[in-house]
Amino acid sequence: MDKMKNDLPIAVFDSGLGGISVLRDLRALMPEENYLYFGDSVNAPYGVRSREEVRGLTIDAISRLYDRGIKAAVIACNTATSAAILPLRERFSDIPVIGMEPALKPAVLEHPHECVLVLATALTLREEKFSHLMEAYDTLAEVISLPCPELVEFVERGQLEGDAVDAYLNARLGPYRERADAAVLGCTHFPFLREAIRRALNDHTVLYDGGAGTARQTRRQLELWGLRREGGQSGTVRMENSLLDPEILSRSRMLLELK
Repeated sequence: MDKMKNDLPIAVFDSGLGGISVLRDLRALMPEENYLYFGDSVNAPYGVRSREEVRGLTIDAISRLYDRGIKAAVIACNTATSAAILPLRERFSDIPVIGMEPALKPAVLEHPHECVLVLATALTLREEKFSHLMEAYDTLAEVISLPCPELVEFVERGQLEGDAVDAYLNARLGPYRERADAAVLGCTHFPFLREAIRRALNDHTVLYDGGAGTARQTRRQLELWGLRREGGQSGTVRMENSLLDPEILSRSRMLLELK
């Protein structure tokens, strides 16, 4: 075991601040690890960009983090995963690269023959990766895809509550309030709006997101590669953003420590 390599940080990347929801799950599962979070808020939201743009932005960001020294990369963005995960794994084949996918499988398996909403960005819902998921599971339940790109903007502004959030969600989700048995939060920004989403739907609607599963997969990959950090000490978290604004870093910290 190479202790120096094992002490390197796990890079966690997102198009903005949404991936901090995954970083929270990673820290909860592996508090001893060091983390380097990079949000590309300058170019957010990725969900309205072309696949080629998203792939280029993601590869460029991970390349810069890799050159600084990381032991793994978590692509904490469903859109970036869909567009770039394969070329990332080819280019950075000497470290584990872990991606995201909407938590459709557990939602459908736990709600067979019921109505499952998938809230995501338009690009995620258009991607081949999601199409394969739909083909695998849409015969088991009534799956409805619902693009909600404005939710990304709310989180980027740190606007997690309020009349504007509720009005948007009521308009978008209201038609499904009596139908939805489960809702998949298919963008890493969306878990920060969990309570507002729950209010807009029904108390019995079960919400799913992929953060905890991604954290478990990251731990499995680190163990397979022999890269777990040992010792009882808590690790460090470094927050960075392409938008060089102290306010965005303050907002990032607020989301990380949110109760």
